[in-house]
Amino acid sequence: MKTMTCKDLGGACDAKFQATTFEEMAELSKKHALEMIEKSDEAHKKAMREMQELMHFPQGMNAWYENKRKAFECCPSTN
Repeated sequence: MKTMTCKDLGGACDAKFQATTFEEMAELSKKHALEMIEKSDEAHKKAMREMQELMHFPQGMNAWYENKRKAFECCPSTN
């Protein structure tokens, strides 16, 4: 199990997520972001807009994704 924060994953706060795979971690982060946007949280809305901008450029999005995956891999595992 590894722990990362919303900010670690490109978000806007210090909420912590725990997962065993990067895919699980990304899904937790996405769910959190959508919940915060639903609550009209401006910082999370801004982070989502920035992410959407990256999606217009596949190379940029791929680089971002791989960077976050590497960060996940470098996180220490906890039990």
